[in-house]
Amino acid sequence: MKVSPGVDGGADQAFLERLARMALANLDRDYPNHIQHLLDGEADSGLPRELHPVFSGAYDWHSAVHNYWMLVRLLRLHPGGAYAGEARAFIRRRLNPADLAQECRYFDEPRRASWERPYGLAWVLQFAAELREWNSAEARAWHAVLAPLEEVARRCFEIWLPKLFYPIRSGEHSQSAFALGLVHDWARAAGDLKMIETVRFKALEFHGFDVDGPLAYEPSGQDFLSPCLAEADLMRRVLPPAAYPRWLGKFLPKIPEDGNDGWLNVALSRDPSDPKLAHLDGLNLSRAWMLEGIAFALPADDPRHAALSAAAERHRAAGLAAVREEHYEGSHWLPSFAVYLLTRRGLGP
Repeated sequence: MKVSPGVDGGADQAFLERLARMALANLDRDYPNHIQHLLDGEADSGLPRELHPVFSGAYDWHSAVHNYWMLVRLLRLHPGGAYAGEARAFIRRRLNPADLAQECRYFDEPRRASWERPYGLAWVLQFAAELREWNSAEARAWHAVLAPLEEVARRCFEIWLPKLFYPIRSGEHSQSAFALGLVHDWARAAGDLKMIETVRFKALEFHGFDVDGPLAYEPSGQDFLSPCLAEADLMRRVLPPAAYPRWLGKFLPKIPEDGNDGWLNVALSRDPSDPKLAHLDGLNLSRAWMLEGIAFALPADDPRHAALSAAAERHRAAGLAAVREEHYEGSHWLPSFAVYLLTRRGLGP
């Protein structure tokens, strides 16, 4: 399989078609469903589709959100794809005001304040950002429906970030650096200057003086995000262009300057049918786009470019090869990570 990257989403069309079909199948599949739901009594029980009529497919809530984002991203970049008609009809049917209101009501319970925070809520904002940046009547109509949940997510971060005293340096959903990057990109699309400044402040507070990031200790056994690379990918969003290369040199001083491509090995998943071990396939994809983001922020003559690009290409190849339909444990979310990488989503509108 040959997939060529491009800023405009110019990847192999057959592969993108396959990814879109996987997303549609994911979102229309109710089970298996990994539900996380606080119960105060029997009256609080419910089937996944009853609790979450919009985001109940794709194994779990946050994966459903980024499967929707993926479909919208592909429709925006490739509106004439063979999947486009089916995708549009699906989104029109499922993304409706009544069901979205139920999704918003779920957050009314104060004891759910930490639910899907930060990962799922950051993807809600990424979904909203995609719709905001897509100048079409269709996107504006969908955004009008999603807007109440967008506000729920924005408000959650507005309340939480000032109280967050330490960064969360995990390689999974709780990680703060990756979520802050998505929130920052949404805030730029939304023109939310207050949130841009909040993210910048927290990023500098948490990471402005970090040195010698322990990249050699990565990955942990079930990471799908790199704590070190995600931090570097966040900081290139908030630091001035002249300051970022110096910060990076202190935080990741061992990035080779001689083009050596063996400095960061790809992750190996020994059982793609295991929901946690399959995370490592996604780690290769997210590492690839983070490495590209780091290189993107460096001056053209920076000697670290060759090593960053070589590592990104090896992780890209390994990650894309793992996007397969055989195991739902990975296929319910890996396609959206592949699209994020292939369309260079984190590098700008």
